[in-house]
Formats: sequence, C-alpha cells, structure tokens
Amino acid sequence: MLIRLLVLFLCLTSSASAGQIRIKDLVRFDGVRGNDLVGYGLVVGLNGTGDGLRNSPFTEDIMSNLLERLGVNVTGEEYRPKNVAAVFVTATLPPFARAGAQIDVTVSAMGDAKSLLGGTLVMTPLNGADGQIYAVAQGAIIAGGIAAEGQAARVVQGVPTAGMIPEGARVEREVDFDFASLNNVRLALRTPDFTTAGRIEERINRELGRGVAAMLDAGTVSLDLARVRSPSPAHTLSRIENLAVEPQMVARVVVDQRSGTIVIGEEVRISRVAVAQGGLTLRVEEQPAVVQPNPFSQGETIVVPRTRASIEEREGTGLAEIPSETTLSRVVAGLNALGVAPNDMIDILKSIHAAGALHAEFIVK
Repeated sequence: MLIRLLVLFLCLTSSASAGQIRIKDLVRFDGVRGNDLVGYGLVVGLNGTGDGLRNSPFTEDIMSNLLERLGVNVTGEEYRPKNVAAVFVTATLPPFARAGAQIDVTVSAMGDAKSLLGGTLVMTPLNGADGQIYAVAQGAIIAGGIAAEGQAARVVQGVPTAGMIPEGARVEREVDFDFASLNNVRLALRTPDFTTAGRIEERINRELGRGVAAMLDAGTVSLDLARVRSPSPAHTLSRIENLAVEPQMVARVVVDQRSGTIVIGEEVRISRVAVAQGGLTLRVEEQPAVVQPNPFSQGETIVVPRTRASIEEREGTGLAEIPSETTLSRVVAGLNALGVAPNDMIDILKSIHAAGALHAEFIVK
C-alpha cells in the first residue's frame, strides 16, 4: 500500500510582526511547574466487566480494607463480585494550586478488568513524591473505548480499561513555595539556542533596564529581580511574558515513515545535486481452480494451483538536477519538479542527506 505523504511548510516570514513569538511561549519559568500525583483505589458499578478476583487478589484486599473502614466486618467471608476493579489514579497538581481547587484525573485498570465503562471511582487519596496526600479523587469515569462480546466473538474499539474524570480530584494540601520572596528567576528555553537566548536577554533589558537579564547559556536566561522596581516578582513576570521575540529556527527535516509525513523547516537548504529515481514492482497472484469429477464417476474433487507472476518496471524520472536553493519554497518546488510518487519522496530525501547535499538535521521517526 502506498505511503501517504503530507508535506507541511513551516514558512516563517522575515517580517518582525509575523515571526515574533511571546516569551511565555518560548520559555518555562524556574519554579513554576506541576507535580505528579498517584494513588490506587477501587472502581465500582461495572456491568460484570470487573476484575476476576482469582487472578487479581489485590482487588479483594482493597475492597476488604474499604469495607472495614466503613464499619462492615468481612473477615472470613468469601465474595466474588464481578462489578469492581482495582485501578491506578494519576493526576498533575498544577503550579499555585490552592486548597479546594479541582483537577482532572486519569484512571487505569491494574488487573484483568475488561472495561471501566459506567464505573464510579470510590474516594482515593493521591500522593506526591514525598508520600504526602495532596488531593482526593472520586467520581464517575468517562472511558474512551467500546467493548462488545458474544459467545464466540469479541470486538474492542479504543481502550475501555482507561478513562478520566474531569475535575475529579479536589486539592487538599498546597505545595509550599514562597514565590514572592524570590530575588532571582531563571527562564529555561523550551528549545535551547544561543541566538534566541540572546534576543530574549536584549528584549527584557530594553523593557526593564540594563542588567536585569543575563544569558547564562543556550537554554537559560537569569533575571535579577532586585534591579526592578516592582511590587512583587509576579508583577515583573507579568510585564515580560508577553514581550515578543523572534526565535532562531534550527534547520531540520522530520520524517515519520509510519504515516508518510514530512516536515521541512524554513532554514533547510539543499546544495546543487542531480537525482535519478525509478523502481521495480514484483507481483505474484494465486488463482487456484477447483476441478469437480464427472457425475457417478466416484472421483475426488481436487484443487489445481494456478500462479501468475510478473515484474513491472516503473518509468523513472531520469537524471534531474536540483539547483542550489535559498528559500524553502524553492526547495519544495525543486523536489516537486521531480514528479515522483509520494512514497518515493522520503527515499529521495534520505539519499540527498546521505550525499551531503541536505544541510539540515535529518530526523526519522
């Protein structure tokens, strides 16, 4: 089957208005980050699609502990319900989340449950990396998959053993972080680059005064908040996060062979090179014929094999020249001028890169 090809053009214009990006979209502020939470609990209300307790004994332990806390004595009792499942619950505590805030949680089966559709998560504490409880989750699960089965067949679409609960956890403990007392804040670039970091430093100093921002390396810009006359660090960051800076793009070609997607950056350049492309198609077809015996001959029905094999040679492009290009549009026009099939474009780019004529970072997924 032919690979589908989709060429995306990341054309950033040279004008300042079209190529500038807000600083808040280019960096992460040091200390302003989320915290991962995890817990395990019990989902009830399933329609016979829960854990098999023989294969998942921990489900019975969780259920026994829960019932004991609710005052129900189940010591020595044997029960085999099919509408409960043990699950892991994960969430991210956002920065500056306050007690009483609600966050989304993800619920995933940890046993052999077939589906979490229609289930309800029972009160589950969520712990941070330090072992402290920061939130408590509970609510009806929204699962994204569908499962149906009969006596001889079963069909599954999506993942019915995982789901989420929007705003399903309530924050009970806040992360201790005195942001107002900071004297220095570091900006971490999402894509480290010396030119981009230098432009951020220059833009901030032009706004707040010389010496406030200092580039430490390709991925870090430090802010000296003591030099800024501002009520608080939060006020200072609110002044700089919407300042526009034009980032320097890295020349890069990204190829996803599975989907046939090619992404070409604006800075990609190709030296003068000649390309010839062609290919063979080998086709083997089996068309067996069934031969029946004559009536009353007491013969046997036999299958006569019939195979047809052929080799087809596609007409190549000949030897085509791609001149040295200076813009992305001309590079793409030169590649399209070859007139090759979509599934051959990836191989051509690989060959041009191997020949040293593609001046960009070549990434294959």
